[in-house]
Amino acid sequence: MFRKLPEFPAGALTIYIDGQPAEAGAGESVAAVLLRQEEPWARLTPVTRSRRAPYCMMGVCFDCVAEIEAGQSVQTCLMPVREGLRIVRCRGKRSLNE
Repeated sequence: MFRKLPEFPAGALTIYIDGQPAEAGAGESVAAVLLRQEEPWARLTPVTRSRRAPYCMMGVCFDCVAEIEAGQSVQTCLMPVREGLRIVRCRGKRSLNE
């Protein structure tokens, strides 16, 4: 669906989405990388568990929320990538024990 333009500045980084490596470019947002994946979603809704993907890309809608670095929930459209960053897609409602 989405692909990175060849004019994008050089500087390939490796990030991890659900433990799987993914290529990213310096200066990209995590949401942009998620949209290029085979399964381009960031979270499952708490009630119906339907997949939600980045939508507004400017921090308004919260559809791109994912866990970054072991439990910190962030809007991925506002989060720049960095080498070795670990992203875990949110899967429904959180537990108080997490």
